[in-house]
Amino acid sequence: MVVPSFFFLLSCTKVVEVDLETAAPKLVIDASIDWVKGTTGNEQKIKLSTTTGYYSTEFPTVSGADIVITNSANTVFSFTENPGTGEYICSNFHPVIGETYTLKVVLNGETYTATETCIGVPDIEKNITQNNNGGFGGDEVEITYYYQDNGNEENHYLHRILSPVSKFPDYKAKDDKNTQGNLMQEYFSDEDLKTGDLINIRLYGISRRYYDYFRKLLAASGAGNGPFQTTPGSVRGNIINETHVANFAYGYFRLSEVAVKDYTIQ
Repeated sequence: MVVPSFFFLLSCTKVVEVDLETAAPKLVIDASIDWVKGTTGNEQKIKLSTTTGYYSTEFPTVSGADIVITNSANTVFSFTENPGTGEYICSNFHPVIGETYTLKVVLNGETYTATETCIGVPDIEKNITQNNNGGFGGDEVEITYYYQDNGNEENHYLHRILSPVSKFPDYKAKDDKNTQGNLMQEYFSDEDLKTGDLINIRLYGISRRYYDYFRKLLAASGAGNGPFQTTPGSVRGNIINETHVANFAYGYFRLSEVAVKDYTIQ
């Protein structure tokens, strides 16, 4: 299958058509279980879609799957599709830090599985600081936020920052290899930030496996495009096709406690 695409050159008005070969669509399983601090975490969602052409801005949704997550006590949490959306909802999920869960997706006679542990995360400290002469060149508005690392274990973190000046959220994956047990800090800056802009900060606890996966995903996607845009290479997650191994699915099964904090630029 080929996908026609068009490039418009500023120096001329001629349209150049380029045909790109597109691989057969593959299943994408977005099974990110996020337990926001201060909530029960019982409402969870899993999304199914397929890959598409390089220049497509829409991802086809997938209906008709049977999806369950099971904990170590064999308690089953069922996910039911909101008809026609490819979004599968569970309203009675029970997240527990340190608990191991198994995902099972049955679709078109094939079974996909993954196993992961629910990872906790520290609070984001209240003392967020702002520097109006920050950034590498000293000409950006910069904020710094803090969180306390647990010195008794190896920890990995995912940072997600959403601001009015960014088209996509800003993501960073960090570990505590050189900062074990310390008060950790993270920065975000942009020259276009102005007074009144609301910054949404999300800090996720993630496993070592997901940390390695996400760093590969960021590298494949390019620093400025966001990790969930079209990527030039294939990054495999932890989901296995038990029926036909070669017909693998993209995506990852992750369970994270999430600390959330908003900051308004002063």
